[in-house]
Amino acid sequence: MTRITFYEKPGCGGNARQRAALQAAGHELERRDLLAEPWTEAALLDFLAPLPVADWFNRAAPRVRDGEIVPERLAPEQALALLLAEPLLIRRPLMQRQDSGSRLVGFDPAAVEAWVGLSPTGPAAGEGCTAPARTCSTVPL
Repeated sequence: MTRITFYEKPGCGGNARQRAALQAAGHELERRDLLAEPWTEAALLDFLAPLPVADWFNRAAPRVRDGEIVPERLAPEQALALLLAEPLLIRRPLMQRQDSGSRLVGFDPAAVEAWVGLSPTGPAAGEGCTAPARTCSTVPL
């Protein structure tokens, strides 16, 4: 069992499935609201810096999905400024192990399995939003 700080968008069905998968594997979650967290550049980069800039973004966020923001065209400084100004753009969940401080961005089942382990009989979870496009906004559901 691992204690994990789990930054999520409240009301997000995808995050609910991810939480269920982690809890079915015996992990204890400290849930935090990703949108209300007072992010600083340093705190956000602690999660994101190892990844390419394009992988920092939630592909289901309306501004990304609709092509208004193209993560592949952004410099790290531009991307970070956008994410701090509009946390809905941050790829989620952000997770941190409380025992080691190691972090993970997004919910790729293979990566999560290698990081903390998942139950082979637990609920399936992956990345992505299954909500209708119009229900995803900057206001938590």
